[in-house]
Amino acid sequence: MTILVLGEHHNGKVKDSTLATLGAAAKIGGDVHLLLIGSDAQGAAEDAASIGGVAKVLVAADAALDHELAEAAAPLVARLAADHDHILFASTTTGRNIAPRVAALLDVMQVSDIVAVEGPDTFQRPIYAGNAIATVRSKDAKKVITVRGTAFAKAERGGGSAPVEAVDASVQNDRSSFVSMQASESERPELTSAKIIVSGGRALGSSEQFHALIDPLADKLGAAVGASRAAVDAGYAPNDYQVGQTGKIVAPEVYIAIGISGAIQHLAGMKDAKTIVAINKDEDAPIFQVADIGLVGDLFKIVPELTEKL
Repeated sequence: MTILVLGEHHNGKVKDSTLATLGAAAKIGGDVHLLLIGSDAQGAAEDAASIGGVAKVLVAADAALDHELAEAAAPLVARLAADHDHILFASTTTGRNIAPRVAALLDVMQVSDIVAVEGPDTFQRPIYAGNAIATVRSKDAKKVITVRGTAFAKAERGGGSAPVEAVDASVQNDRSSFVSMQASESERPELTSAKIIVSGGRALGSSEQFHALIDPLADKLGAAVGASRAAVDAGYAPNDYQVGQTGKIVAPEVYIAIGISGAIQHLAGMKDAKTIVAINKDEDAPIFQVADIGLVGDLFKIVPELTEKL
């Protein structure tokens, strides 16, 4: 049994989301082949080859695959699937964009957002915003799967020495083209891999107050900054801060929820955090049902005091 994992990389390093996907692949069992795409893929091949559990690194260094355009990548992955039983993607923007197209090209069912592996054809995945876990079994010959990275241990660098093999991309893409990207830059940790996250909600009242209260606390803790959907929709924080079912799924060591009531969509994105701290003036807020530590009071008094004492 062989498994193909589409690897995501940046600045010559394989991303943490791919390391978690490799962790899921290890649970399935078999030889794991890691595919890197794009003209800069060769730069990440050395890092990929060192990851434990990777049997082979496949490199498709074609400029047409730059920026991981789904219309270009999906036919390549579907072609390589002929030699693999499972095709795994991280449940990221990139993975969720490419995986359905691959499944359609292979005419198979996609198994989405798995959180556990029970066997080579049986998996667990959350439904109803994480309130229930469904066990699903796929009878398809080829299994196309997206993996929730927070549910699996990351594969470790330095434990492998996989051979690197170039593959012929032969990509023809006349359906889409890359125009531009506006990426936010921050000295803080990336949200999905941060060990500590400080998140703010609509109760903060404005963008100015959001940043005046949340940012100093996050800086003191060396934390990433997150936000509820309500805060993002109100314009208090940018879209890439959003945590929840329609945002980013996180599982940090510590998650501090400030002025967040705890709507089911938000809880779906952060309830796997090891320690949850909630600050809210409403003692009946749903967030307190999942919080390990709860502070009931005025966040405009509590947060500055907490920041000052750190």
